[in-house]
Amino acid sequence: MLISFVILYLLLSIGIGLYASTRVHNSRDFVVAGRNLPMPIVTATVFATWFGAETVLGISATFVKDGMGAVVADPFGASLCLIIAGLFFAPLLYRMNLLTIGDYYRARYNRTVELIMTICIMISYLGWVSAQVTALGLVFNVVSDGAISQSVGMVVGISIVLIYTMFGGMWSVALLDFVQMTVIMAGMLLIAVLISDDAGGVAHVVSHAQASGKLHLLPSGGWDVWIPFIGAALTMMLGSIPQQDVFQRMTSARDEKTAVRGTVLGGSLYFLFAFVPMFLAYSATLIDPKFFNDLIQTDSQMVLPRLVLDHTPLVAQVLFFGALLSAIMSTASATLLAPSVMFTENILKHFALKHMSDMQMLRTMRIIVLTFGGVVLWFALNSESSIFHMVENAYKITLVGAFVPLVFGLYWKRANNQGALLSIAMGLISWGAMEVLHPDTYWPPQLVGLLLSIAGMLVGSLLPNMVGGHHHTHQQT
Repeated sequence: MLISFVILYLLLSIGIGLYASTRVHNSRDFVVAGRNLPMPIVTATVFATWFGAETVLGISATFVKDGMGAVVADPFGASLCLIIAGLFFAPLLYRMNLLTIGDYYRARYNRTVELIMTICIMISYLGWVSAQVTALGLVFNVVSDGAISQSVGMVVGISIVLIYTMFGGMWSVALLDFVQMTVIMAGMLLIAVLISDDAGGVAHVVSHAQASGKLHLLPSGGWDVWIPFIGAALTMMLGSIPQQDVFQRMTSARDEKTAVRGTVLGGSLYFLFAFVPMFLAYSATLIDPKFFNDLIQTDSQMVLPRLVLDHTPLVAQVLFFGALLSAIMSTASATLLAPSVMFTENILKHFALKHMSDMQMLRTMRIIVLTFGGVVLWFALNSESSIFHMVENAYKITLVGAFVPLVFGLYWKRANNQGALLSIAMGLISWGAMEVLHPDTYWPPQLVGLLLSIAGMLVGSLLPNMVGGHHHTHQQT
């Protein structure tokens, strides 16, 4: 029964996605939905940016094992990222009227900076999309009661996402996000109501979690615990600001005010809703302590799916797995679209296909989406790490490479090409060196990379210019 409902839901999603593709007439429609999205859809699509496999399966599992302090990166860092992006980056970037975040680096600095940043940002998506594909495999495996193997589930999952992303681009991402957000909220709340009764009520669950020390967010101790904590918080909070999917969602809004409000609201909603899966996973350990505590030790990502299958009626199961698949698919489609669009716009267009017509550009983007999907599937099938770690590692490269040139470029007039290049070089090299040489100190390599990236920007921009090349002024100043 469950699997047939899930298949029906997936077919419906493909239908909506393909309907959306009727609105795609040119590459601008494909990338930023023609900059036409109203407030509710911007809010939904920003919310759906992060609300994926990791929120439902990864964070909840990490929380039950290691408590609130272990999930500082996400939801705390992740939702703050969206709120900061909405307040401080959306207005300036929206006004510049660009297709990709890579275009910003070219407009503000030069071709070289654009190229390096595009490659860094594209690499950061590999782990992120692979985590979603891995989760799709997991869900199909669970829903079919083992009849569909995880690897077959991965292939089926990514094929569905590819179909509507290739045709509908940002329009299908945005419309599906709206439908999916509604399903996610309804499904999660319904299950929370059902489960909290079994677990003795919300107050009981919360006080139990508090008594067992799971609700301590801030670490206790000296620098050796605070520095890794700060590093974990900043990785997602700042590292995901220079990301193409965040950029696309902000700049698809129909006007600047909608871009700002929708992003801030989406980030705030995400923060509130990320606690629902944590609550559910913790309730599981009260409902059947022996079974779930054993499961946490062996395969913690399975806690929520098992809880729902064993302790809720069919309608709740359909809603939960529907919501879970929606969450994963909406994240996967946007994270497939983003690097593919950047590759076409910021690399191919300058080097291989200088004189593309808009229709050729659109066709090329679709081919690249398909190709990237294949690469991601291969990576996911051969990866050993958990969903949470795949995602957490994805943002380190953008934190140490792309964040500082973005912020200083927007907010510091003196930032120049030399500063940007030195910042990128120092950030990436120091981070790489730390990962290889001293991964076991309490200084997270990405935090060292960030600090040296800032130093590189300041030193490079204030020193006399060795690189040559004129300084681009800002469109909006």
